[in-house]
Amino acid sequence: MIPGSKRLRLVTLVALLSGIGLMLSPLLRAQVPWGMEPPRTPGAQRNAQGAVQSQVNWLLNATRTAPNYGAGGYGLLVQQFDMLCGAYNAFKQSLTPRQLDYGANDLAELDGGLDIIREAFNNYQEQLADGGSGASATRDLCSVLRQSTTLWFQEFKRDCNRLRVGFP
Repeated sequence: MIPGSKRLRLVTLVALLSGIGLMLSPLLRAQVPWGMEPPRTPGAQRNAQGAVQSQVNWLLNATRTAPNYGAGGYGLLVQQFDMLCGAYNAFKQSLTPRQLDYGANDLAELDGGLDIIREAFNNYQEQLADGGSGASATRDLCSVLRQSTTLWFQEFKRDCNRLRVGFP
């Protein structure tokens, strides 16, 4: 039997490590194992493009349901946004060197767009720090995420067409 204080520290450590693992899991999923080149076939590109579309849909769905979860709604939105970023990074890994070179400016704009969208989470935190209500801040965050993600995804689709993603 583990004494009370040692048991409490052990439980706290396990909870902390689990939380860190959950926060890093979307980032780790988007990476390719060492020594392996990501597949850059048209099929792999279509799959990666579809994964981005699915994550956009999941994020948009989260913006509709997050206000129902109270304080947990913010965490849901962060998680879904991180998953979108991970899917987008995996998508970029599926592009050929020629596509990456040809679309460098477009991809940089998409990266910048995600960075701008991420700022909405800082605005949420500032709204709370200024004494705003959590429910109001969550509704505002959902509205901004819905609009900005929709615009970002429209540009993503245009860029995929320009880069001929999924075509031989």
